[in-house]
Amino acid sequence: MSERVAILGAGESGTGAALLAKARGFDVFVSDQGPIKDNYKSELQLENIQYEENQHSEDKILSASLIIKSPGIPLKAAIIKKIKKAGLSIIDEIEFASLHTDGKIIAITGTNGKTTTTLLTYHLMKESGFRVALAGNVGFSMARQVAKEKHDWYVLEMSSFQLDCIKTFKPELGVLLNITPDHLDRYEYSLDNYVNSKFQLIQNMGPEQHFIYYVNDPIIEREVNRRTLIPHQIPVSLDPSSKAPVHFDGEKMNFRLKEAFRIAQAETTLKGPHNLINTMAAVSAAFIAGASLGSIKSGLKTFINAPHRLESVTTIKGVEFVNDSKATNVDSVVYGLGSYDKPLIWIAGGVDKGNDYNIIKDEVKKKVKVLICLGKDNDKLKKAFGDVVEEIFETQSVTELVQIALKVAQAGDVVLLSPACASFDLFKNYEDRGDQFRKAVLDLKKEVETQTV
Repeated sequence: MSERVAILGAGESGTGAALLAKARGFDVFVSDQGPIKDNYKSELQLENIQYEENQHSEDKILSASLIIKSPGIPLKAAIIKKIKKAGLSIIDEIEFASLHTDGKIIAITGTNGKTTTTLLTYHLMKESGFRVALAGNVGFSMARQVAKEKHDWYVLEMSSFQLDCIKTFKPELGVLLNITPDHLDRYEYSLDNYVNSKFQLIQNMGPEQHFIYYVNDPIIEREVNRRTLIPHQIPVSLDPSSKAPVHFDGEKMNFRLKEAFRIAQAETTLKGPHNLINTMAAVSAAFIAGASLGSIKSGLKTFINAPHRLESVTTIKGVEFVNDSKATNVDSVVYGLGSYDKPLIWIAGGVDKGNDYNIIKDEVKKKVKVLICLGKDNDKLKKAFGDVVEEIFETQSVTELVQIALKVAQAGDVVLLSPACASFDLFKNYEDRGDQFRKAVLDLKKEVETQTV
């Protein structure tokens, strides 16, 4: 009789785990407390996998010998507590997938920048000819990829949620970009719990594996100094005087790895100091994994980042419009503001996440000439920047927003949508906000071009 596996959650992660478990001969049962999307339901039906939705049948779940949990389900959920009380083994989808492949893993985490770094690392590995899969928190689940075909490498974006149930997971290369307070409601409002989750990344790594981390991040620096780190360390630094093997010297990115080389940011498609960190981490990971320097350099020139991350939409009358809708906290806005030396028309607002705007006041004072608030409640933004920015406008219309922006801007200015807030007051999510902004900008461009013909 085959071993019984119960999978909690039937999104991309849970469905991927179900497909892999079925392919490996397990008796699989999938349970989701909410409704299951039609596309995932069809896949489960096609594979004759038992499932339920809108409930958790405890007898069917607790009769399994292994529980695979989707990362969205918190450890404090009632069903998880019952599973633990029953003494059953519970792991995450990525843990399960890693047990069923001999492919090597590059795992990338951090509060900000992990999607860009993951996509860039994957791109560099692919350009170098590796059989590589993109998975984790971006693209398809790792379990689905392992079930589908054999890869030599998996490049994973990993959230803290995906690291919470790690037991034996051991990446060949672990990348930690930064740690700032986030998702603390999931971690009993304890920053230490969140930090410990991030460091789960390296808990099983040995001296033959590599740990790449941004050493100038104060929390990472503190933790590196107080923890015993077993993997080979590759610190990355933005300090020109740094002795780190990978650092920015003020002009170029310097790499002292198996060989020494330098790369200018102008030779890449990414802007801003935060993307220096992302690029140095991605290049280091790909180079250590065996990518050739030539393919890395050509890959840096052809990389296209995911939308909504300092995405240059277009230029109208000499004014560049930039979509950074993914910047849903103040730390992300720091990166956006720091990426431009031109005068800025800054668009911010939405659902405030307890932001401390003092962090960016100096930068805003230096660079922002107009603030446009896009949200239902803008009082906190207006109070924070009323004496810092000369002009502040408010709107709840994206069409009106871009018209105001073009009206107040001059040739050479940048209009930057970098909201510092969640999007749920006016939009479905940050993607919807960014998509609507992009469409409004492109519509405005057509309108302006028609008028000038």
